[in-house]
Amino acid sequence: MKYKTYTPKAGQVHHQWFVVDATDKTLGRLASKIAQVLRGKHKPIYAPHADVGDHVIVINAEKIKVSGRKADQKRYHRHTGYPGGMVTTGYRQLQAEHPDRIIKKAIWGMLPHNILGRQVFRKLRVYAGGEHQHAAQKPQSLEV
Repeated sequence: MKYKTYTPKAGQVHHQWFVVDATDKTLGRLASKIAQVLRGKHKPIYAPHADVGDHVIVINAEKIKVSGRKADQKRYHRHTGYPGGMVTTGYRQLQAEHPDRIIKKAIWGMLPHNILGRQVFRKLRVYAGGEHQHAAQKPQSLEV
């Protein structure tokens, strides 16, 4: 008995567009659902080595919620690349300045950290407000 790896052909893969409203949604639950759609795990033609996922537009990122005391205690770290260049930012400060980065960082942590993950991550668009500029793609609403 031989087992063959299923590989979807280019003609079989259709990338759809979805729009998600993040108003009053919990950060982790929203990020995990979006990561599944970006990877294509909701499709029957899913293959772990291929990009079969869809495009996702997230609006109202500034209205995302976190549970418990995470709003006071959660920290985001980045490094400038220079010695001693660790920069730490709190959740509330990051939400006030760049609310889109909170959702992007949560979703990036749920994707594979390789070439495929970077390719999939490019299909994510996050906007702080309720407007986006992708009406020409006719995105469908995605409930989370």
